[in-house]
Amino acid sequence: MNHRAMLVPVIACMVMTTSAYAAPQISGRQLTVGAADVQHYLDGSFPRTQKALGGLLALDVSQPQLTLPEGSRLDLRFDLGMSAAGSARMPVGNVHISSGLRYDTQTQGFHLEQPTVDDFRPAMAGAELDASTRSLLNSWLADYARREPIYRIDPAIAKVMGVLQVKSVGIQNGRIAVEFNQNLDSLVPQGLFDN
Repeated sequence: MNHRAMLVPVIACMVMTTSAYAAPQISGRQLTVGAADVQHYLDGSFPRTQKALGGLLALDVSQPQLTLPEGSRLDLRFDLGMSAAGSARMPVGNVHISSGLRYDTQTQGFHLEQPTVDDFRPAMAGAELDASTRSLLNSWLADYARREPIYRIDPAIAKVMGVLQVKSVGIQNGRIAVEFNQNLDSLVPQGLFDN
């Protein structure tokens, strides 16, 4: 078996995989992160489970799908499932939320800000998002928005940004954009963003 012949396709696949997600971009006072990078981070952070009633009920959240429309709020869809103690997971449906964004210096990441449930598509025809499931979902959303980022900045970059003040966070050209009170170009070491 010719190992060198096999090595070339393996290296090519590795290069394609590592370059598929670009580093954040810096321009003046602004740092931006592409939708593909945020989606990749979300894919690694889900599924998640929210327990209620001392663990008797569990809400499973999976398959996040991010969209970054122009403006100040992102769109996020995900699948919901529910299980009771000792029972198998039952699909509930697909939820669409919209949310503002905030940058948190402690977690070094972008968090949901005031997320709202905008649409629900049930897994079974005629089903609805009942009050108790909606309450559990809203509880999970509030907890997730407070504690967990939808994307975390590389620690080397976040260290530089830690001394800066955030002026605004929004969405521009399909990218999450955070604007700081100082120019980042002179603060970030050369080569930090090289792939």
